[in-house]
Amino acid sequence: MSPVFDCNVPQTRDEGISTAAEAIFRGECVVMPTDTVYGIAADAFNPTAVAQLLEAKGRGREMPPPVLVPSRQTVDGLAMAVPSYAGRLMDAFWPGGLTLVFRAQQSLAWDLGDTNGTVGLRMPDDEIAIALLESTGPLAVSSANRTGKPSATTVTEAGFMLGHFVDIYLDGGERNTNAASTILDCTKADPVVLREGTISNEELQRVLGDVELITGRAINSLPDDEPVDLTKPDEPADADDEAATPVDLGKNAAETPENQPDDHPDDE
Repeated sequence: MSPVFDCNVPQTRDEGISTAAEAIFRGECVVMPTDTVYGIAADAFNPTAVAQLLEAKGRGREMPPPVLVPSRQTVDGLAMAVPSYAGRLMDAFWPGGLTLVFRAQQSLAWDLGDTNGTVGLRMPDDEIAIALLESTGPLAVSSANRTGKPSATTVTEAGFMLGHFVDIYLDGGERNTNAASTILDCTKADPVVLREGTISNEELQRVLGDVELITGRAINSLPDDEPVDLTKPDEPADADDEAATPVDLGKNAAETPENQPDDHPDDE
């Protein structure tokens, strides 16, 4: 297996993060701990690296990975037409288990797969992940396993499944949760739940206030590697649009693939 750095020890943690960042800049993949499970990461702006991530997963371009960011401030450079309700959600739940889907900035030179102009963004609640993201910038990240297999909760499990596809492994100890992030489509006037996860609909609605949370079409309680189709948004919401305008579920609700397996994301 490729080199493994014990990030529970300060000295090897700093060396590991530095070495992993260098690997990312070379266009290689690394395995990193997150606040959910272990993830396989690649430079979001390197199409060859993202393609290697998808190959390692055994996944095609039709299921693009989400992007992890080191801070909320990063969002403005990656997404456009960010509605004000999304800002309140980030204030309340970032860092943490909430992935928000936005329209991607059209000027970005990246290729995450067949995204149809969208990107899923999340800020993880994990010190090792944040330290790496602060060194590299936004990373395309998916759970560190082959598609259809259980997500890796240890670096050994990740290495067994991904092997030579990964250049550096960062060991942050066992992850004690298989909880998936909650995924919201924020490309509409009202947010749509695409996947129910660690943050409940009730918690979301308390923060949203008068903005209606559209539910009823979500995939319930899927683990973190379950593919969710994020590529079919409707017209983007205005960034300042607070109005809870009626939403036609037949037209605006997110569509989900018909052949999704009931196994291990978020996505990361």
